[in-house]
Amino acid sequence: MTPPQRKRRQGRAEHQPPPVPPAPPAPGGGGEDDDNKNPERLYVISGADGARAELDLVTLIVARADPPPSVTPEQAVLLRLTLAPLSVAELSAYLNLPFSAMTALITELITAELVQARAPIVRQALPDRSLLEAVMHGLQKL
Repeated sequence: MTPPQRKRRQGRAEHQPPPVPPAPPAPGGGGEDDDNKNPERLYVISGADGARAELDLVTLIVARADPPPSVTPEQAVLLRLTLAPLSVAELSAYLNLPFSAMTALITELITAELVQARAPIVRQALPDRSLLEAVMHGLQKL
C-alpha cells in the first residue's frame, strides 16, 4: 500500500495580502527622543577603569548586605538572588545576561564590598578507603 500523497499548498500571494512595508524613519532622527527609546548596550555596563574580577562560570557569589538605594536595578536583583550562594552561570541564566556583562556587574559589587566571590566546593575524587571499610563493618554488625 502506498502512502497518501500530500497536496501542494497554494502560494502565499494568492491567499493573503502582501506585507505592509515598515514605516520610514522620522525626519531629523537621532534626537533626544531616540535615546530614551533604545536601551543601553551591555558593554556600557563596566567599571570606571574597565577592570574585571577573575571569575569563572562556577564561582559562587554570596551577598554580604541588602541592596542600598544607590545600586542599579540589575545589581539590586543580583543582590537579592545571592542571599544564598549561586554560581555566575546560574546568575547569568536567571538575569538573562551574557557572562561578560555578569562579570562587569559582579566586579562592581565586589569593589563596593556588597558581594563575596568564593571558589566552588571541590569534592574529592574518591572517598577514603578506611572510611568505606568502617561503614561496611558498621553495616555488617547491624
